[in-house]
Amino acid sequence: MLDVITIGSAVKDVFLVSKAFKVIRSKQFVTGKGECVSLGSKIELDDLIMTTGGGAGNAAATFRNLGASVGVATRIGDDDTGDYVLEDLALRRVGTSLVKIIRGGQTGHGTQLMAKDGERSILVHRGVSAEFDTKDIPVSKLKAYWLYVTSLAGNVEVLNKIAKHVSKKDIHLAFNPGSKELKQGLRALRPIFEATTVLNMNMEEAQLLCGMKTKDIKKLASKIPYGDILVITDGPRGAYAIQDDRMHFARPTGCKALSRTGAGDAFGSGLVAALLEEKGIEDALKIATLNAEAVIKEHGAKNGLLAKWPNKKAMDTIKVKLI
Repeated sequence: MLDVITIGSAVKDVFLVSKAFKVIRSKQFVTGKGECVSLGSKIELDDLIMTTGGGAGNAAATFRNLGASVGVATRIGDDDTGDYVLEDLALRRVGTSLVKIIRGGQTGHGTQLMAKDGERSILVHRGVSAEFDTKDIPVSKLKAYWLYVTSLAGNVEVLNKIAKHVSKKDIHLAFNPGSKELKQGLRALRPIFEATTVLNMNMEEAQLLCGMKTKDIKKLASKIPYGDILVITDGPRGAYAIQDDRMHFARPTGCKALSRTGAGDAFGSGLVAALLEEKGIEDALKIATLNAEAVIKEHGAKNGLLAKWPNKKAMDTIKVKLI
């Protein structure tokens, strides 16, 4: 019996770092900002980093670093990139018996153009991670104390099967939905959300789900069904956790970010790793925040992850309060 099985994508990430990547403000871009280079020019890179990523792979790395036994359920292609992902999982001693290899398929790949202050644009080819089928996730083989589920390309049928399985087998479920899941709406997601021990999303995702632009956490939380704990993160501003009608807020130290890639995965998996060790919600928030802060100091969603449990001095740098 494993401690945790992570479910979702596992991909290869490439980080391109160059002073030539310029951030400009313009209403032409959805975010109000664009990352640009001179068209037709040859761009010199200051650094190139190759690593692995994906929600399931990133979370598995945290759990292994903190001593848990872990397996991953994902889809990869039978290509060189898939071999690279499998080799990384093996090196981290993550179980791969639930990895489905798609013959003739392409493994997901992300290329990140890194600008200053941790900002970046991501070129994504999802490959076989673009869809998950009920056959890809054999629920009868999901034997663990916790299931940590990330985006499954919006497949609510698979998520419902997982929700029924955890309820039947008394397994803890942590769910970090992606935008494709959230676009299915509250009615479709309610049975899954209510089966969770931990439901985790960021502020923008909560707003999308609720159809509200407010940043009032209590208003957003009142609209979202969940099982035991609801977590809403707000980037460098901090994170909120609601349990037993009590809301906790964790304030990060404000460390400088080299890259924000993987911060959400590091936070969510750090929190669940702490709960797996039967730590309370305050300590879990501190460990989650420290894990997220550790990863943003490096390029790559795994390179900076906590290698061991933080000591009291480190824990005391994160302030948690009831609000």
